[in-house]
Amino acid sequence: MTPGWGSARGTAAVVVAACLFGTLGPVSRAAYDAGLTPLAFTLWRAAIGTLALAALLAILHARGRDRVRWRALPPRALAALVLTGGTSLVLNLAIFSAFQRTSIALALVGFFTYPAIVAAAAVLIGEERLTRTRALALALALAGMAVVVLGGASADASFDALGFGLALLAAAMQAAYVLLGRRGFRAIPSEEATFGVLGVTAAGFLALVLVTGSGDVAALPLGDLTALLPLLWAGVAGASIPVFLFLVGIRSIGPTRTSIVALVEPVFGAFLAAWLLAERLGPAQVCGGILVLAAAALLQRGGEDAEPHEAASGAA
Repeated sequence: MTPGWGSARGTAAVVVAACLFGTLGPVSRAAYDAGLTPLAFTLWRAAIGTLALAALLAILHARGRDRVRWRALPPRALAALVLTGGTSLVLNLAIFSAFQRTSIALALVGFFTYPAIVAAAAVLIGEERLTRTRALALALALAGMAVVVLGGASADASFDALGFGLALLAAAMQAAYVLLGRRGFRAIPSEEATFGVLGVTAAGFLALVLVTGSGDVAALPLGDLTALLPLLWAGVAGASIPVFLFLVGIRSIGPTRTSIVALVEPVFGAFLAAWLLAERLGPAQVCGGILVLAAAALLQRGGEDAEPHEAASGAA
């Protein structure tokens, strides 16, 4: 099993994961320019991520790590793992559909309400307490995220009720993913759990590609290096590594703190787009980024105590 990481390293894992997730905007744009569709992109991303985790596990087993006996695992843990893969599938479909129907900025605002959903749900199910520090950090992070995202939106950004609803559906799925990742399958080590989630997601996308008859588009990277290169990044640096680190963070510092710290993602994405795509970054967006970083720092200050079960257990 992965050893306990502790609060600081768990937070660092989430920050790194969020930054890697933030690279997917420019990377997906490069894939679309090469002729891929969102469905084909998400299939390749999940499939390559699964293969990367399989290679890692093969190396770990060759070095003496015990293999997980999948058949001996509790049925509830396996069901939760499959359910988490299903939420990932719906999440991706919903957010990409939202991007097609409404402005990206509004879709992101809808999606990144998920930390508030996680915080409320965690309190309702008795998973965590919403302390004053966490409530303040949540408010700062959400405000900063909105400033960063909306600050870069065009004045004629279109609003579509269904599109925004799909973004909120994606937020709900992300919240479910975070909460399931905390307690749903703790009997499964983080590396194997990440492999399982990505594998279920990839299988679901493959089924959708076959059902929709879009196999020709999905096969484009097999003969086009310009399409394959961004997919390799998306699968390894945009899926296997950050999904694993995100799960480690959830298990180390809990769902609410993980979700708040993860709001670094749109901030990093905005700065990355400004650098790589020459998109203008205004003063308001810089201030919004500072608010998000301040929220993350607030959670890590000495006064933010860990939950009793957080202090006693690390990432599994």
